[in-house]
Amino acid sequence: MRPVMLQGHERAITEVKYNREGDLIFSASKDKKPNVWWSANGERLGTFNGHNGSIWCMDVDWNTKFFMSGSGDNTLRLWDCQTGKEISQIQTNSSVRTCAFSFSANMAVYSTDKALGHQCEMFIIDTRNVDSMLAEGSAIIRIPINGPRISSILWGALDETIITGHEDGEINIWDVSTGKKLNSQKGHKSLINDMQFNKDGTMFITASKDHTAKLFDSESLMHLKTYQTERPVNSATISPIYDHVILGGGQDAMDVTTTSARQGKFDARFYHLVFEEEFARLKGHFGPINSLAFHPDGRSFCSGGEDGFIRINPFDKSYFDFNFEY
Repeated sequence: MRPVMLQGHERAITEVKYNREGDLIFSASKDKKPNVWWSANGERLGTFNGHNGSIWCMDVDWNTKFFMSGSGDNTLRLWDCQTGKEISQIQTNSSVRTCAFSFSANMAVYSTDKALGHQCEMFIIDTRNVDSMLAEGSAIIRIPINGPRISSILWGALDETIITGHEDGEINIWDVSTGKKLNSQKGHKSLINDMQFNKDGTMFITASKDHTAKLFDSESLMHLKTYQTERPVNSATISPIYDHVILGGGQDAMDVTTTSARQGKFDARFYHLVFEEEFARLKGHFGPINSLAFHPDGRSFCSGGEDGFIRINPFDKSYFDFNFEY
């Protein structure tokens, strides 16, 4: 496995994401500038300039037409993927912590932080006609979150529901048409850092600060599997071709300078989806891994770390020849 290292950010990476075809990688960072790269060779294609705060979340639509980013500068911005120009900007009362396009890209959801006397809120907006007027239009639904803030978000099946992961480890399903809570599950003991679907969207994996990643059914929220580690898990992703999951994390960023890379456990860890057993580790980052994403073809994955580097890791032939013994 010979990784390609992408160096274009000056501060920690907060999220990495492939587009649907897998030819582009989008990256968000605390340096205020989301980037887009060619996944084949790691060449930087462009930068989305305009934010004045750390980028906490981002998403790209199904057709790679629009890109969306939420920031600590209290704005959600929509961009044209082809030109990199800002199309619309939505002002918020606090930092935008999560955002996601629906499967059809007709709608988008975003949530704000609980800060400065403002409570956490979730907004669903219409993105069929994206232009500068979007900022002036009101959200389709505005849902106040009375409890702990939303820390991760996914769209459910047929764009009819939204799945949210919260700061206290709770997972909720919301009805898009009414804004009411349909189901709730205490999934973790602590903050849920990341949630990602499997290939067909029937299951999703959560990564939590409580040192575990867990697999849940997308409709019933039934807990299926648990992947145990001895450190906070910042991100987890499911292979589209094998029963494999990758977990990434490390200790909190404030403790990184006191720990060597060997002790810090900054490697990506491979687990079997069904048997919950760890079978491989991959070193590389000099700090905690903050985000992981499998390529849509399952032949490589990329990781973004606290060290500001993005690593594209293509798998060797031995990975595809490997058979888990049971």
